[in-house]
Amino acid sequence: MQEGTKKHMKEDSISMRGENYASFTEDGAWCFFADPRAVRYVGQQDRTYVGWLTRHGHVMIGTYDHRDGTLDSVTIKPSLQQDDHANPSLYFPADGRAIIYYSAHNGKTMYYRKMETAEDITSFSAEQELPENTSGMHGYTYPNPIYVGQERKLYLFWRGGNFKPNFSTCPDEEGAWSEPQTLIMGDGARPYVKYAGNGEDTIYFAFTDGHPNIEPHNCIYFACIQDGIVYRADRSAIKPASGLPMLPRDADVVFDGILHDAKAWIWDIAVDASGRPAIVYAVFHSDTDHRYWYSYWNGDSWENHEMTAGGSWFPQTVQDAVEREPFYSGGLILDHADPANVYLSRSVNGIFEIEHWHTADHGKTWESTAVTTGSSRNNVRPVLARSSGQEDALLLWMHGDYVHFTGYETALKMKTVMGKQ
Repeated sequence: MQEGTKKHMKEDSISMRGENYASFTEDGAWCFFADPRAVRYVGQQDRTYVGWLTRHGHVMIGTYDHRDGTLDSVTIKPSLQQDDHANPSLYFPADGRAIIYYSAHNGKTMYYRKMETAEDITSFSAEQELPENTSGMHGYTYPNPIYVGQERKLYLFWRGGNFKPNFSTCPDEEGAWSEPQTLIMGDGARPYVKYAGNGEDTIYFAFTDGHPNIEPHNCIYFACIQDGIVYRADRSAIKPASGLPMLPRDADVVFDGILHDAKAWIWDIAVDASGRPAIVYAVFHSDTDHRYWYSYWNGDSWENHEMTAGGSWFPQTVQDAVEREPFYSGGLILDHADPANVYLSRSVNGIFEIEHWHTADHGKTWESTAVTTGSSRNNVRPVLARSSGQEDALLLWMHGDYVHFTGYETALKMKTVMGKQ
């Protein structure tokens, strides 16, 4: 049995300064392309499970108990890599025996461990390894597990050896992994992808041409996979999934970076109750002028709306140095239970603060509410725990000092929020 830590937590609502919120952990960080990072599971217990990486590169999993407010955590793998790209992702099957996936940034191995006892984070089995990657020198990064119930298959997506998005499948979470396939090929570029599934029959994904540090223009694209066919949003077929990879231009162009003479970077995708996708992303008018956008498929076309200015990059650039990651926005995510809700981080009086934004008309107009205000240090990269029907959910974010993805001293702060504040 692994050793864990446990303590009692009471939500502090006296002040909205980021530092005055309760900490899920005092030492935690994550990148923004491995998901889910937090999942609520209700069985014998009612807990939110969170995966993260410490400043020393330890892979962690922890729980928040919605019934008694306690926190618990265990180390999954010590000293994997001091790099926030190595944060883990979580998958919860119906039986409550969670699987955690993790790799180093461009790591040689994709690891995973499964609970032997449902809902028990001290019961993870020995490490297993994904058997095969695509060829190339870039290793594994960004695990994203998604289950498709109709197929009785677990899909695992990752950035692979060829620096492209790849995936493999495993029947009923227990069988042999399939040979890896490449999802998207670019002309020398490395697409960045966010994924969402409806749990039944469809995987939705939104992606870029490549990294905004490299591409002169970066578009946002959309496609989905259903019944073994890759489709656009209007359900016109692109190709059979067996014929992948696809090219970016095969998909819907949601935001045209060439037309706007701009770069963009994807942040999240979710699907509403009617099965229509919503996408949020950052558009860069310049390195220091990041704008947040919201796009919604109305059944006939994509509606695109600029939400708000996000500010500049959030890393604390070393004096006299050129910032290496000028496209690291504070970040924004969708409520996957209701994508009319967005949680974002934007610069307010020189500090990045967390806000809740809600739209009643698919992004045309917005109401916003501060979650943090008057903070002394930045609050960035919000995550709303994936939930299964509960009215409330756990919102988490990074708070503290961040210089680079290999140099950070951040806590994970938290707040329970209602679906429609």
